[in-house]
Amino acid sequence: MATSNVPQVMKQGKMVPWLYLLPALIVMGVFIVFPMINTISLSFKNADGTASAATTCVAGNPCWGIFENYRYALTAELETTNAATIWKSFWISSYGNMIKWILLMVSGTVSIGLAFAVLVDRVKYESVAKAVIFMPMAISFVGAGVIWKFMYDFGTTQVQIGLLNAIITGLGFKPVAFLSTPQINTFALVVVGIWIWTGFCMTLLSAALKSVPTEVLEAARVDGANEWRIFWRVIVPIIAPTIVVVITTMVINTLKLFDIVYVMTGGNFGTEVIATRMYREMYKSFQTGRGTAIAVVLIVLIIPFIYMNIKRFMEQEAMR
Repeated sequence: MATSNVPQVMKQGKMVPWLYLLPALIVMGVFIVFPMINTISLSFKNADGTASAATTCVAGNPCWGIFENYRYALTAELETTNAATIWKSFWISSYGNMIKWILLMVSGTVSIGLAFAVLVDRVKYESVAKAVIFMPMAISFVGAGVIWKFMYDFGTTQVQIGLLNAIITGLGFKPVAFLSTPQINTFALVVVGIWIWTGFCMTLLSAALKSVPTEVLEAARVDGANEWRIFWRVIVPIIAPTIVVVITTMVINTLKLFDIVYVMTGGNFGTEVIATRMYREMYKSFQTGRGTAIAVVLIVLIIPFIYMNIKRFMEQEAMR
């Protein structure tokens, strides 16, 4: 009798985990998989989703057939025959701005977060210092955008309600239109992103610093290494896996950026990013096909960084 029941027990053992997973799989299928498939399907259709995107082609203009929406998503901001103009238009396009955001925000948040992690580890009131630095993360991104919009406010009169321009005019200089000047507005927005996300990076990197063996640090000091050399030759190599995870996470967060730009400039004055361009196409121009094509492009850009994070996680799990 016991022998005859073994196959049934094994069968139940294989089925039970899937029964536990079934509710989660249903939720993921309804709210993630189906919308993703529908988005990809709409990206090959026209504005109202009733015909192929090829129907939007105009005679005499370049056309990619059913991939016409992708042609628009990738090249609409660069349609010019002059090479110099192409590069100029690229750097003020949503993709060019996204590269600026990635370079400046990722490097800024990770480097400043690492510096804060090292410094707060050596102060007496470490928990209080960390709470103050992390506090911007507790504010919604929309709220942070509103706060900094007042900070950057520009008035044409001598009286300035924006804190920064009040200081500038108080020192005898002319006020600066931080958010409407194309040469500086993207950098002004990046500052807001760094202000919000630095605490997040500091928290993860601080946890990594706590895991550095004190014996290794003491051995380096006994050998005569100064603190600067210890940091770059000992600490950084040990916490390098965490730094990579933080960098890839910040790249993903930056690529998805929407709230700060939408609240502070609405994507105007040359500050548009991929997400705000997608929003404009879908909900202002009512070009569903083009908007979903931009959404798919954004997903494709994010996938490699998600893969890197998952791969790193699997490697760390295998080492345990």
